[in-house]
Amino acid sequence: MNDGDNGAGGPLTLADYAELARRRLDPAVWDFVTGGAGDERTLADNTAAFDRVRLRPRVLSAVTRPALNTRILGRTWAAPLGVAPVAYHTLAHSDGEAATAAAAGAAGVPLVVSTFAGRAFHDIAAAGPAPLWLQLYCFRDRGVTRGLIERAADAGFEALVLTVDAPRLGRRLRDERNGFRLPPGIAPANLAGTGFSAPGEHAREAFDPALDWTVVEWLRTVSPLPVLLKGILTAADARLATESEVDGIIVSNHGGRQLDGAAATLDVLPEIAAQVAGRCPVLLDGGVRRGGDVLAALALGADAVLLGRPVLHGLAAAGRDGVADVLGIVTEELAEAMTLAGCPSVADAGPELVSGSAVPVVETGGRSAATERSHPHVSGLLKEELHGSVSDPVLDTMNFLNEITHRYPDAISFAPGRPYDGFFDSEQLFTHIRRYMDHLAAAGRSPAQVRDALFQYGPTSGMIRDLVADSLRLDEGIDVPAESVVVTVGCQEAMLLALRALIAGPDDALLVSSPCYVGITGAARLLDIEATAVEEGADGFRCTALEAAIRTERARGRRPRAFYVIPDHSNPSGSVMPVDERHELLKLAAREDLLILEDSPYRLVSPGRQLPTLKSLDRDRRVVQLGSFAKTLLPGARVGYAVADQLVTDPSGATCLLADELSRIKSMVTVNTSALSQAVIGGMLLAGEGGVTKHNADTARHYGEAMQATLRALDASVTEAEREELGVSWNRPSGGFFLTVTVPFPADNAALARSAEEFGVIWTPMSYFYPQGGGERTLRLSVSYLSHADIHEGTARLARFIRAAASH
Repeated sequence: MNDGDNGAGGPLTLADYAELARRRLDPAVWDFVTGGAGDERTLADNTAAFDRVRLRPRVLSAVTRPALNTRILGRTWAAPLGVAPVAYHTLAHSDGEAATAAAAGAAGVPLVVSTFAGRAFHDIAAAGPAPLWLQLYCFRDRGVTRGLIERAADAGFEALVLTVDAPRLGRRLRDERNGFRLPPGIAPANLAGTGFSAPGEHAREAFDPALDWTVVEWLRTVSPLPVLLKGILTAADARLATESEVDGIIVSNHGGRQLDGAAATLDVLPEIAAQVAGRCPVLLDGGVRRGGDVLAALALGADAVLLGRPVLHGLAAAGRDGVADVLGIVTEELAEAMTLAGCPSVADAGPELVSGSAVPVVETGGRSAATERSHPHVSGLLKEELHGSVSDPVLDTMNFLNEITHRYPDAISFAPGRPYDGFFDSEQLFTHIRRYMDHLAAAGRSPAQVRDALFQYGPTSGMIRDLVADSLRLDEGIDVPAESVVVTVGCQEAMLLALRALIAGPDDALLVSSPCYVGITGAARLLDIEATAVEEGADGFRCTALEAAIRTERARGRRPRAFYVIPDHSNPSGSVMPVDERHELLKLAAREDLLILEDSPYRLVSPGRQLPTLKSLDRDRRVVQLGSFAKTLLPGARVGYAVADQLVTDPSGATCLLADELSRIKSMVTVNTSALSQAVIGGMLLAGEGGVTKHNADTARHYGEAMQATLRALDASVTEAEREELGVSWNRPSGGFFLTVTVPFPADNAALARSAEEFGVIWTPMSYFYPQGGGERTLRLSVSYLSHADIHEGTARLARFIRAAASH
């Protein structure tokens, strides 16, 4: 926006927006928005605490574009920033919370909607794609609270934020001196017939002052939505909150509007973060006025911060555009601060970045960062001092899924993408090893050489790569020399090696088809590589989306280096890339000097004739194929491979294969792939006359029948008319292990837990597979491991769960 009072360029800081808002709002409204409780000591301390902090930059760190995204409660936020709950946005602008939601959605950050919002929940939800959380006051009449929750859930809200520091509202002297009343036309849009125009009077009459920790359990009986507690200021209460298994904590003193003299939120943040110790997200509000403040809060233990008053200032100054500008200013300032501080990502922000904060050292049973640094001899490690990947949500998703599976062992699980083990005969392992030993002997190896082949480490590149190359030629029409194959510890190592070799620095861009297998994004995170999502459309991958992503990356000054894709029956969506798109993708890769990382583990376990692989169509050595024998032959062997026949030229002009470079990296990772595992796989390939296809005729038929059985069971469990009424649909893959179901409610961890506990069926949230957010109302089903009886019963249970969840 432009404003003559702030120069030709408009407001530049949040302080500029505060001054604009002060001029434009009625003085009594300004005092209501800006004021605090009592003498406003806590209000002042919130900002003063940030003023005391000094950032300690690291230089020559090569940070050019820090990664601002973070993942909280299954959602990826574009920045570690959200909008705090503030009542009556309509006091600042007639569009109120609808304008705020539109701006937050455009910024990719969430909005916490106040119980006392001035616009209806459905209107707010319709205004933009921002994740919405409901801030709750618990009323004496629990029916009122329940009704709020149900209306918010119906509008698509994703979490509940219970304010726990307000059994009554604090004494706000500015409002008392002004005799503040809500102006005509301003009312709590989601609370019918309150009859109160003074917020303090309404609170004294309606709030339940006798709340205790049982309210958390009561909320869980009302709604499956995650529950966060807002107003935690001590480690002792943080401990009780985690013992109550809340889904998040917001360190807050209500913006200095409750107990005057309470500590500033930044000052108590470290002790609370140490007590929580990563068991749930820790957010902070109060006093954040700059991007550097956000970085300070992250460094001292917050996962994200919430902005309150500055958002209303932007709304008052310029409506939706003002809110967007406020969020943009803070985000840009944060990016600048992280760059200058040498902090490559949100997850890398630790206490070493700050000094000068007046943080008290409090013994909590955990250890604050200040305690640990003052007593370096204390045993143990601080998680924030480990690599940021250990705290990254992408590495936690499968842990949560495993926890749910173990917690509910009687539930039918559509979650694991494991092969069916009914085809495996353990006695055959010895036969396969013997067959491979005989093969070596027939090739002229002496008994001592055969023994060494199985008992010693063996060549880093693998001892069966000739057999792997033969099988690729026979099964897939891929004609490459054995020297271009590296035998790896599963496909996961092949991914890791390829990424480490190809992505040389922060200016090299990795693009991934999204939704995406978490293995590639997890490997990227371990290597500090930012993965850029290329979204699939409703009909799967299209090259136009990749071309647009390439242009965007080049505009950012980055070099698109590699694109990862599963073209056949992909994990998680089950989609298949059409043959014309395969040809177009290879042409695009040649035009844009891009390498394609092709991962196709489900082709040979799918029924019918498959489309040609990208590698078999590759005439310009644009494709690095990443493969595995886990799905086709033996999962427990953990044998994968990379086909990397690209030429690499060194400064002297000498050339070698990319496979040679991958082997160099592998020698420092796993040294070599297990000789015994390779012998088993080698023997199985020899038994299959050199290929995999002969082994998989029955396997492919089994998986194809399992997929069709699942689709028939879904059709029978949810009729077409009911699907249309509920807004439920699913795709119909022709093979592979996975299909997806779209539902009319958030298919998040909370919904998964309820599905397992109350309905006895487990699935995977599709949001796990979107690197930059998405899939919130879709779930993945794996059909590979279940009997037809379990498929039939499991889909019936799933249908009952969907009906129940859709009715809330």
